[in-house]
Amino acid sequence: MRAFAVAFLLAAATLSANAAAQGRELPDFTDLVEKQGGAVVNISTTQARGRGLPQFPQLDEDDPLYDFFRRFAPRPGPGQPGPRQFEQQSLGSGFFISPDGYILTNAHVVEGAEEITVKLTDKREFKARVVGADKRTDVALLKIEATGLPTVRMGDPNKLRVGEWVVAIGAPFGFENSVTAGIVSAKGRSLPSENFVPFIQTDVAINPGNSGGPLFNMKGEVVGINSQIYSRTGGFMGLSFAIPIDVAMEVQQQLRTSGRVSRGRIGVVIQEVSKDLADSFGLPRPMGALVNQVEKGGPADRAGVLAGDIILKFDGKAVNQSSDLPRIVGGTRPGTRSTVQVYRKGETLDLNVTVAELPDDRIAARGDRAKPAPKPEAVANRLGLVMSDLPEDRRRQLNVAGGAVIDEVKPSVRADLRPGDIVLAITAKGQTTEVKSADQFNKVLAGIDKSATITLQVRRGDTSLFVTIRGE
Repeated sequence: MRAFAVAFLLAAATLSANAAAQGRELPDFTDLVEKQGGAVVNISTTQARGRGLPQFPQLDEDDPLYDFFRRFAPRPGPGQPGPRQFEQQSLGSGFFISPDGYILTNAHVVEGAEEITVKLTDKREFKARVVGADKRTDVALLKIEATGLPTVRMGDPNKLRVGEWVVAIGAPFGFENSVTAGIVSAKGRSLPSENFVPFIQTDVAINPGNSGGPLFNMKGEVVGINSQIYSRTGGFMGLSFAIPIDVAMEVQQQLRTSGRVSRGRIGVVIQEVSKDLADSFGLPRPMGALVNQVEKGGPADRAGVLAGDIILKFDGKAVNQSSDLPRIVGGTRPGTRSTVQVYRKGETLDLNVTVAELPDDRIAARGDRAKPAPKPEAVANRLGLVMSDLPEDRRRQLNVAGGAVIDEVKPSVRADLRPGDIVLAITAKGQTTEVKSADQFNKVLAGIDKSATITLQVRRGDTSLFVTIRGE
C-alpha cells in the first residue's frame, strides 16, 4: 500500500509539472500589446454623397458666397439633385512606420476619401493626406503633421513558420485597439486577381475595420498588413490574409519618392503547370510557368520566348509555380537586362530579356467568341473533335503558319475545348508537333498511343492556352 501511495504521488507530481510546463508554453501577448499598441491608429474618412447646389454648379464650398446661397437659394424640387451631403465612417486601421507621421494602411481604406482623420490611442486626432496608393498590392502611404510618434518594429516575413503565433491589432467594426490572435495557416498564398502579393494566410480574427492594421509575430515585429478575409457572411470565418511587410515597405518607398509604383513586365500570358501538362511536356514534376501567349514585339518576343515554353527561372530566382513569375518580374526594375530560363522540347535554354514597364490600368483584350457553324457531314476524330483547316485569310489575320479549327465538340470530349478554338500544336511524351491542317492533326493523333496524355496548344479569341487530355 505504501509503495502504491508513493507511486501515486510521483505520478501526480509529474502531471503537475507537465501542466505547469504546458502553461508556460501558452502565449502571453500583454507585453507585446503594451509596447506596440500605441503605434496602431484608427482611420476614418469623409466622403461626399449626392450632388452640389444645382443652381450654382460652379460654386465651390470654400467660396464666401456658397453659404449665402446654401441658406437662401430655393430648395430643389422633386426629382432634382439636392445639396452635397457628407458621411463619415470608421473604415480601417493603420500604423506608424516613422516618428514624423508616415502611416501604412490599405489602399481600399482611403479610396475615394475627401478627408481622412487619424485617431491615436491617446485620443489625439490629425488630418492626414495620401502620399500615394497602389491598388495592385492594396498598400497606401499616409502622412500626418506630427513628430515624436511611436513606431512599430519591422520583422522578416520570410522567417515566419506555418503554425507560428501571430497577433493583430486594429479597429474591427470601429472597436478601437482590439487585439486578436491566431497562427500562420499558410504562406505565399495566391488569390484571384492578386498577382503581385504572396499573402500570409492566418486564422486570426479579422473583420471590417481591421483592414490596414499590423500583423505582429511574437517578437513584437510587424510581419504583415491585414488586408482581406474569405467570408460568405461578411464576417470572420477563419481565413484571413495579410500583405507581407517586405512587399509593403518596397511599395511605400516608391510611393514616398515618386508617388507611384513602377513594375516590370515581359509580355507573356501564362498558366499553371499541372501534373498532366508536366507529363505531356516531359517535365519530371509540375513546376514553372507555361507560356500561353507571347506579346508580339514585346520583351519576351524579342528575347526569343515562344508559346509552349515553360519558364523555370527568372533572374536566377526559381519559378516554382506560375504565380511566382508576376511577382518576380513585377519586382524587377524596368530597363533591367535579365536572364530567363525556359524548358523547350526537352532542353533548358537561357535567354536574355530586357524588362519593360508595366503600364497603369492595363485592360486585357476580350476574346473573340465567334463560333463557326458545325459541319454535320464531317467525322469526329478519336478525341471527339470535328476539325477543319484554318482559312488562309484567318491565318494572315492571326499571324500563324498553320492551325486547325474545332468545328464541333462531341459530348464524349473530356476537356475544356470549344467550337471555334484553333489548335496550333499537339504535345505527347515530350514531343511537340505544330499543326498545319486538320488532316495532318488527325494523322499525328492516330500515331499517338491511346494511353498517352495529350496537350493541345489552343488559340481562343485573343488568348492562347494549353488544354490537357488524359489518356484512355
